[in-house]
Amino acid sequence: MTYMTDEGEEPMAVVAAAIVQRGRLLVVSKKAAPEVFYLPGGKPDPGESRLETLARELDEELGVAPLEPRLLAEVEGVAVLEKVPMRLTVFEARIDGVPRPAAELAHMRWIGGGESDIRLAGAIRNHVVPLLRTGGVLAA
Repeated sequence: MTYMTDEGEEPMAVVAAAIVQRGRLLVVSKKAAPEVFYLPGGKPDPGESRLETLARELDEELGVAPLEPRLLAEVEGVAVLEKVPMRLTVFEARIDGVPRPAAELAHMRWIGGGESDIRLAGAIRNHVVPLLRTGGVLAA
């Protein structure tokens, strides 16, 4: 199902990384909404490929680079902050260092996906976590 805006425009494009280490998924929150956690990533700059966006966003937000990114999923939903239709392209990737929150990030956490004390964005909770569990990357 493709979401369209009232004006018939394409959904907002977002690229993100599913980074899992020792069975835990890295999630981040933004200063604009510190109570909601997402995957690290963001919107592409004009003319930028999805992998270029991924590399730039991980560098800006966490000071790391993606290693061996592979497409995990394309998910459609509504962006939590902007409240507009979004198409989220998620790459599974390792990273080349220790992530440290920077730029617009407020918090960073490693989660198993079943925590009751964290609010995950809908696309992450409903699509990405189940995919990672099905793939055996996150514990069921």
